[in-house]
Amino acid sequence: MKKVEVVAAILKFEDKIFCVQRSKNKLPYISEKFEFPGGKIESGETKKEALARELSEELNIVADIQSLFLTVVHQYPDFELTMHSFICNVESTNITLNEHIDSKWLKVNEIEDLDWAAADVPIVNKLIADA
Repeated sequence: MKKVEVVAAILKFEDKIFCVQRSKNKLPYISEKFEFPGGKIESGETKKEALARELSEELNIVADIQSLFLTVVHQYPDFELTMHSFICNVESTNITLNEHIDSKWLKVNEIEDLDWAAADVPIVNKLIADA
């Protein structure tokens, strides 16, 4: 079973969290699902370096990457995903989507209404529980 290690950003601006929607994908269980932005850790990168690079590539932003929030290990049908999520602060909601088809800034009590990728659900649940 293929193993993939990624980082994800819980981007916060004031009392809202940034959620992005994936584009269509050949894997139906992640196609057009919502997720926290991020991506794969490249060889030689720290988790925070990888997250900074991914945010720049995907969203054209520089975020203030804070502490590790939650690490999730999720078994998808085709691969095992380990995702390290970090709380990140941004100074603006002006974000460019380079890879996603939609985005939303939502309050914590609104995020559970989205159709989330399964690996992101534990992060959503912890955000709600901690609120």
